[in-house]
Amino acid sequence: MEKDDNKSKKYLMDINKIISLLPHRYPFLLVDKIIECVPDESAHGIKCVTINEPFFQGHFPNNPIMPGVLIVEALAQTAAIAVAKAKEPNLENLSVFFMTIDKCKFRKPVTPGDVLDLHVKKINKVKNVYKFEGKCLVNNVTFAQCNLTAMIHDDSSNS
Repeated sequence: MEKDDNKSKKYLMDINKIISLLPHRYPFLLVDKIIECVPDESAHGIKCVTINEPFFQGHFPNNPIMPGVLIVEALAQTAAIAVAKAKEPNLENLSVFFMTIDKCKFRKPVTPGDVLDLHVKKINKVKNVYKFEGKCLVNNVTFAQCNLTAMIHDDSSNS
């Protein structure tokens, strides 16, 4: 399985590695760990949801439910890690812009104590536009799913 090229290897990543790849920081970093990443192809991330999440203060105090948009964001960040890993160490001038969220379905509410298994797989890539299929599972049950499209922009080309 191990080859010399970066794209054929599978990677395990802790939070320090994730922080080196993504610009997101607390409270908006929504991936705690990467179980497996095949650069430019797929990733399996983990998000441990606790009652200490800042969004639970208002969503909803007596019935804490993770906002669906944040579940989608966690999937998008997991996909961004797969792309960023393929592009490192040349990440300094890259920006990611969300383009579309398609076929989004929320099947069950995410609550404190849930461990989100975030699975993303590249469907297509045309030039600098990536499309990923994402699924969020809890205990092997699908809680949410969607297709995500984003554009990678090289900011250095503006100089």
